[in-house]
Amino acid sequence: MTDYTLLDTSSEHGTTLRLLKRDDEFTIRVDNQHGELMHSSVHNSEDVLAELACKHVAARKKTRLLVGGLGMGFTLASALTHSGPDARITVAELMPAVVRWNREHIGAIAGHPLKDKRVDVIIQDVGKVMREHKNTFDAIMLDVDNGPDGFTRDDNDNLYGLGGLETAFESLTPGGVLTVWSAERDINFTQRLMKIGFEVEEKRVREHTDDLGAIHTIWVAVRY
Repeated sequence: MTDYTLLDTSSEHGTTLRLLKRDDEFTIRVDNQHGELMHSSVHNSEDVLAELACKHVAARKKTRLLVGGLGMGFTLASALTHSGPDARITVAELMPAVVRWNREHIGAIAGHPLKDKRVDVIIQDVGKVMREHKNTFDAIMLDVDNGPDGFTRDDNDNLYGLGGLETAFESLTPGGVLTVWSAERDINFTQRLMKIGFEVEEKRVREHTDDLGAIHTIWVAVRY
């Protein structure tokens, strides 16, 4: 098996990310003890994150969707697949390099979702976007860091804490849905969602479509 080739390195907001390639595979790694953050061959749960959100609001017209965290573009691509032609999808990505890598290196693996005319990309913290857009989004999809127990930025605690979840609740339209991806289960996070007023369902989804690999958690939280 060939070794990975380093394509680029970027240090932003106190985090160093590295983009590597081996044959047709890509990986983004974070320079600390945790290693791999995401891999191009493992994205079924990211696809389902968007599918669940879009399914909930499928009957609505001109839906406004927010994707928090671009990653390798798979959640965005799934949101586009499961949304109508009149949908508008805002992607909030804090790391400029991740956006650049999607445009210059890895766009093809998800079908170049950033080229879709329904998409607007802003380089900004998704928490700030939600604070500035109250009662706006029909669905919000969060795949930031590694979930509520993320490891790349301590500031992500603000996103998944009570204050951040209240911001998400207020940013949704009535009946809107928040879906949250996590590598692990977190009963405390479920309780925080419920405390804010969400109706919560927890899904367990394999990382591969063939029912193999690690099991990830997706919370489906509805604002009623």
